[in-house]
Amino acid sequence: MSHKERDAGVLMPSNETSAAAPRRITILGATGSVGRSTVDVVRAHPESFVVEAVVGGRDAAALADLAIALDARFAAVADEAAGPALKDALAGSGIACGAGESAVLEAAEREADVVLAAISGAAGLAPTVAAMKPGRTIALANKECLVSAGVAFMAHAARMGVTLRAVDSEHNALEQALRAGRREDAIALTLTASGGPFRTWERARLERASVNEALAHPTWSMGAKISIDSATLMNKGLELIEAHHLFGMPADRLEVLVHPQSIVHGLVHWRDGSITAGLGAPDMRIPIVNALSLGDARLDLDLKRLDFAALGGFTFEPADRERFRCLALAEAAMAAGGGAPTVLNAANEIAVAAFCAGRIGFFGIAEAVERTLDAMSATTLPAPASVADALTLDAQTRARTEEILQDPKAPRDRRILQDRAPRPI
Repeated sequence: MSHKERDAGVLMPSNETSAAAPRRITILGATGSVGRSTVDVVRAHPESFVVEAVVGGRDAAALADLAIALDARFAAVADEAAGPALKDALAGSGIACGAGESAVLEAAEREADVVLAAISGAAGLAPTVAAMKPGRTIALANKECLVSAGVAFMAHAARMGVTLRAVDSEHNALEQALRAGRREDAIALTLTASGGPFRTWERARLERASVNEALAHPTWSMGAKISIDSATLMNKGLELIEAHHLFGMPADRLEVLVHPQSIVHGLVHWRDGSITAGLGAPDMRIPIVNALSLGDARLDLDLKRLDFAALGGFTFEPADRERFRCLALAEAAMAAGGGAPTVLNAANEIAVAAFCAGRIGFFGIAEAVERTLDAMSATTLPAPASVADALTLDAQTRARTEEILQDPKAPRDRRILQDRAPRPI
C-alpha cells in the first residue's frame, strides 16, 4: 500500500485493534549500519510496519533509494548542501523531503508509533529527544544520548511517557534476560566485548596500528566511528554508562568481560546466585527485530539457528585496561558521574576523527580524552540539567579537545584515574 493510499484513509479501519494494525515507524540514521539492518527487518515484515520518515546524513542518493523502496512519506538529509540532490532524486515519487537540522527535527516529530534512533554520536541527541511524544516507543541505538545527557534524557523520557527499547545487542540481551526475575533481585550486570581487532596485539604493534586495521572488526559489520570505538574498547565503556542509566544499576555493579565469539551478549546476576544470559548470533537484526516486536509477540527472522556443537565452546577473559585505556577512562567517568561522561563522549568523538584523519596515532585517542577530562575538571562538573546544557558542555569540550590536539606537548595532570580502578563485582 502506498503512502498516497494511506493518506486517503485506507491504512486501517479505526475499529481494528492496535495489536493488529501495522506500526508507523520513523528511522533516524537510515543510511548507517544499524539503519540499514532496520530497513531489512521492516521490509521483511510489510504487514507489521509502514514507514513515516527516514533520515540520513549526507548521502542523498542512498537515502532517496531507501525512501522509495520503503514508500516513506518524508525523507530528511542532515547536510543542507545535499538537499537539492535529495529533492531531484525523489522528484515524481510523491515523497516530501527536506534538508538541514530543521528537516531532521521535523522527521523526528512526525506522527509515528515507534522511532528507531540510530543517528551516530551526540548529533543524535536533539532528534531523539524531539521524537519523544506521549505513548511512543523509542528504539534506542544511539548510546551517546545516555552518555552525554543520561540523567536529563531519562527524566524527559519519564515525563513524556515514552517506552525505551534497547537496540544495542548487549543492552537488548540484558533487557530480555532481566525478564527472568524481579528487577530488584538483579544485583549486577555483565556486558561482553568481542575484544575488537586488536585483542591479541602487543603494545608495540598497537602504537603503529592504522585506521584500516582498526576498522577491520572480526565479528561485527559497523560504521567507522563505532568500529574505531570497538578497537579502543571505548564503545564498551560507553555501553556501561548506557546500561547504568537504562537499568538503574550502580556503576560498581557493572562489569565487562571479553568474549571473542560474540554469542553471549549480556549476563544478569541474581541475588540467589543464579545467572541469566542473553545469547544470539552476532547479527544486529536480532536486537532490532526484538526491539520493534509488537507487544509480547516476537517477529520472525529468517536466520540459521546457532549450531552450538559446531561452535565448540565459549571463552571469556578480562579486559586489558593498560593496552585499552579508553575503557578505564570510561569507567572512571561513569564512577565520577556529573558532567564527566558528557566530556568523555565529546572528547572521544573529536579524538577518533583526528585518528581517522591521520593527525594522531592509536594511543593518541586515549591520551586526548584523558587530557580533556583533566583540563575540563570533569570529575567536579555537575550533570547537565537539560539536553541544552548537555549540548553546551559537548560544544565546549570539543573546542577544548581541539586545542589539546594542536598543542600535544602541553603539561598535563593525570588525575582522572586516581582511586577509580575497577573492582570485580
